[in-house]
Amino acid sequence: MKIVQSATFKLTLWYLGIIMVLSGLFSFALYSVSYTQLSANAVRQRNAIQRLPLPLNLEPNRQAFTTALDNQLAEDQRYLILQLLVLNLATLLVGGAASYLLSVRTLKPIEDAMEAQGRFTADASHELRTPLTAMRSEIEVALREKQLTSGEARLLLKSNLEEIAKLENLSGGLLRLARFENSLDASEVARIPVRELFEEAIDRHQARLSNRHIELEVAAENEAVTGDRASLVELVSILLDNAIKYSPDKSKVKLSARKSGQIVRISVADQGVGINASDIPFIFHRFYRADRSRSKEVVDGYGLGLSIAKRIVDLHHGDISVDSTPGNGSTFRIKIPANYQFKNSAL
Repeated sequence: MKIVQSATFKLTLWYLGIIMVLSGLFSFALYSVSYTQLSANAVRQRNAIQRLPLPLNLEPNRQAFTTALDNQLAEDQRYLILQLLVLNLATLLVGGAASYLLSVRTLKPIEDAMEAQGRFTADASHELRTPLTAMRSEIEVALREKQLTSGEARLLLKSNLEEIAKLENLSGGLLRLARFENSLDASEVARIPVRELFEEAIDRHQARLSNRHIELEVAAENEAVTGDRASLVELVSILLDNAIKYSPDKSKVKLSARKSGQIVRISVADQGVGINASDIPFIFHRFYRADRSRSKEVVDGYGLGLSIAKRIVDLHHGDISVDSTPGNGSTFRIKIPANYQFKNSAL
């Protein structure tokens, strides 16, 4: 990106400028101390020569000795200046390279964030365009009909409402994702029993579980985590929703939790269609959807749920992974510290 390249160049100049100013000050101080010592030595030697008694025939050589000392002092001064110039040139070269590497390293998170934001914007624009294009095409076709019956109009409106519902789901997902891009609010962080998280998430999907005759097994005792209640309920709800989507009727979904040291391990297991190994590295990416041909059912969604889940886990300094075999179901595993740690404080 040009803006990052420009910022890297400017930051490199700033770093290099600071280095060269410090190098210049150091060189000036070193020159002052060294030249003072050289001058003092020359003065002592000159005074010694002046006090040294010499025969009359060697008296003319006294001035020659003094002149030689002055020439040596001038030579030492030139050599000192040359050494300092070489030192500053080496500092310029090494400092320039170090400044560039430091600038690149400093701006790398910003560059990654900008690239991610660019991909996110492009993906979101594409996903938003799809239902809008469908609505526009249907309306244009209907307007070309000279005799549009009330039944056809109702079908058109029904189709448009379905597309609007898709837009609402997409915008809602984008808003939730944007919300979870920020750090946790300290005022919302509290200690929550994992069983309560399970119960609230189950309430959201109780009707679907009943309609699909899916058996739900819950295994949780006194485990508790410290974090944001709303986001953690959202996390469990997303994984439970995902399990229901890809599970056949009359199958089983299991929610479980156990504490291991200072880590609480939460898992959501289903007996669904599973995930291909080639898809697993990407399922937590925004807008990524695995091959729908693996499921006999049409599964709606925009590939935001697992991305939101991962962001929630990251905000709680945890880890999320999945074990899955096509045809044998999937198990999502979450590891969250029992005690959430803020950067500058601890609960």
